[in-house]
Amino acid sequence: MRTLMRAFIWLMVVVWLGAVTFFPVVAASAFGSVSDTHVAGTIVRKCLLTLHYEGLVAGVLIIVLLLSMGAVENHYRKRVIAPALVTFIMLALTAFSQFWIIPKMEGYRIAAGGAIDAVGPSDAARLAFNRLHVVSERVEEGILVSGIVLVILLASESG
Repeated sequence: MRTLMRAFIWLMVVVWLGAVTFFPVVAASAFGSVSDTHVAGTIVRKCLLTLHYEGLVAGVLIIVLLLSMGAVENHYRKRVIAPALVTFIMLALTAFSQFWIIPKMEGYRIAAGGAIDAVGPSDAARLAFNRLHVVSERVEEGILVSGIVLVILLASESG
């Protein structure tokens, strides 16, 4: 049973981290192949929303499985704390982006008339949107780095 649980944990990590790693390729492809930046941004937004829901489901499953393994095997309890904590950080960052950053950015886009590029570079909505975009990039980087740390922690448990 433990092997099956570990395999499912790894599957969830691979799915989540793979999507986070692949997302910049999707974003670059959208902005590189679609001349209308509003349309490209809409594609990227939809992909990011899907990626986040995938991450939220995967993260919850990872934590549940880790804690279940710790509850079943006394000697394993201390070894699940760090991976569970890192997964929780990933979940928190994902939820922050999904439920706070993206809706705020969407609000600023709408306040700018629907297309953020349609307003001048000094427009208040565009400036706020651009600031949040930088925050969004940093949050996604945090998720990626945390995911790499999670892989290292889980791999060290395998030995």
